[in-house]
Amino acid sequence: MNGQYKEQAIIFKAFCDENRLMILEMLRGGEKCACVLLERLNISQSTLSHHMKILVDSGIVVSRKDGKWRNYSISEEGSELAKKLLDEITTVSGWETGCTCN
Repeated sequence: MNGQYKEQAIIFKAFCDENRLMILEMLRGGEKCACVLLERLNISQSTLSHHMKILVDSGIVVSRKDGKWRNYSISEEGSELAKKLLDEITTVSGWETGCTCN
């Protein structure tokens, strides 16, 4: 079961950084080249690579190589999975009801 939580944590890690949230906002407008993201974020290439690795590993973003650059876009499947997961873990299921330690 710990593997399940690790996979879930990878998805949520994607949302836990201001730069990654800005990247996701930019990608809402469609596919963007890494060079465009670099220009707009004013960060180093290595910092962008770090953030993009986290986003791609989460499945929320996909990449495509185009010459020497990479293009990034939001994955419809990955974003649906993240929404479903958030809904699942925040829905009260009645599994554990109250304290039984009286």
